[in-house]
Amino acid sequence: MSDAPTRYTDLHLLPLAGQWRAGAAGRTLRDDNPYDGSTLLEIAQANRDDLDEAYRKAAEVQPAWAATPPAERSALLLRVVAIFDQRREEIIDWLIRESGSTRLKATIEWGAARAISVEAASFPSRVHGRIVDSNIAGKESRIYRSAIGVVGVISPWNFPLHLTQRSLAPAIALGNAVVVKPASDTPVCGGLLLARIFEEAGLPAGVLSVVVGAGSEIGDAFVEHPVPGLLTFTGSTPVGRNIGSLASGGAHLKHVALELGGNSPFVVLEDADLEQAVAAAVFGKFLHQGQICMAINRIIVVEPLYDAFAERFVERVKQLRVGDPQSIETALGPIINARQLRGLLEKIAGARREGARPLHEGGVQGQLLAPHVYGEVTADMEIARDEIFGPLVGLLRARDEAHALELANASEYGLSSAVFSGSLERGVAFARQVRAGMTHVNDIPVNDEANAPFGGEKNSGLGRFNGDWAIDEFTRDQWVSVQRTHRHYPF
Repeated sequence: MSDAPTRYTDLHLLPLAGQWRAGAAGRTLRDDNPYDGSTLLEIAQANRDDLDEAYRKAAEVQPAWAATPPAERSALLLRVVAIFDQRREEIIDWLIRESGSTRLKATIEWGAARAISVEAASFPSRVHGRIVDSNIAGKESRIYRSAIGVVGVISPWNFPLHLTQRSLAPAIALGNAVVVKPASDTPVCGGLLLARIFEEAGLPAGVLSVVVGAGSEIGDAFVEHPVPGLLTFTGSTPVGRNIGSLASGGAHLKHVALELGGNSPFVVLEDADLEQAVAAAVFGKFLHQGQICMAINRIIVVEPLYDAFAERFVERVKQLRVGDPQSIETALGPIINARQLRGLLEKIAGARREGARPLHEGGVQGQLLAPHVYGEVTADMEIARDEIFGPLVGLLRARDEAHALELANASEYGLSSAVFSGSLERGVAFARQVRAGMTHVNDIPVNDEANAPFGGEKNSGLGRFNGDWAIDEFTRDQWVSVQRTHRHYPF
């Protein structure tokens, strides 16, 4: 007999305000496999009344959850980790079928979501207040740190499991209640699957709800609702700007944590290890078809190494296997949906039109788009200016290190970046000058560790996720002063 748990069922229902039921919008969302077009399930979507019920139930049950002893909240997160282990293949299978993840990428994502769950299990015992001296005689100032209350999480389709869990696990561990709005392309991996896992782990009913609904109906309401005190969002910069505006300009001001678009530069200095730099560039660009906010967007190579790098890079890219994401041999699977594919084909046409030199142009079959590589790209071309989010990349030629740095910083974005050099200290010196929230020396920009600060600069977002930085984001400070002696007032 197998020890594997029975697979989750009824994932077409929504966990709303403590019960699993159909949404009341009167519209159905069809959840399709982007590789073969098959329908995975159909979901009756939520409306504003469902959203309101979820938020209000969360506000009702949150105080009791926050009052749960830290050890019990930690134990719940550890049970979540155990369920991740027990259901590893089921979770990976959903990531492959719903988000078009290759088996390798799905395994990486499972590991990342598990890691943030392990880290979050330590958070309840890492929340510390402070006592500070006062200049007023007989007064003591206490700074208490506690849960924000209710957190709204809007998650994307590209790393749906991890980028939901990155907010969900810390928020729950720290005593908050959560309402999740997953992307319409990945409602299961971005919310419903996690809701089942937390339920199995013993999370009280109503502490977590998932609303699957059209953005046109519940999108603004999700942000503007009076209940949530913090909104976290991972996605495009234009949508993030709108969320920030709604959160700060409405009747109810809210905290926001925004992880937005990127335009990651990958810089290769003339003393870099060529083979290692090429290997990193191939993986850092084409993992998950390049549909990652941190994926390499621009490859900047200093003149003496440019031609050799371009030749070797194209040789490696031509060997990549494109096809069925279920196969461990597949490097690139499908683009998430037809609209995204159309946008990428337009970017390819734009690169040709603007004069980029084709070095390798793969084909298109259904939702599969093979790699496209262009050389002699300049900073003013669309392929270098805009976030690509697909298996398309341009190589920029830098005159020297100073020019490479200028090119790396020539972007409105500043999420992640990388630099390759034969000297680690030279690499670090270069990295310190890059205007990005994260820079990796002799590695790819696609990095995320549960105990390191994740976030960007400029138009790539606000706030930081992971580790102590997540504790700061998902809790609030309250100053309580105690006047121990009678104080003399002037009138």
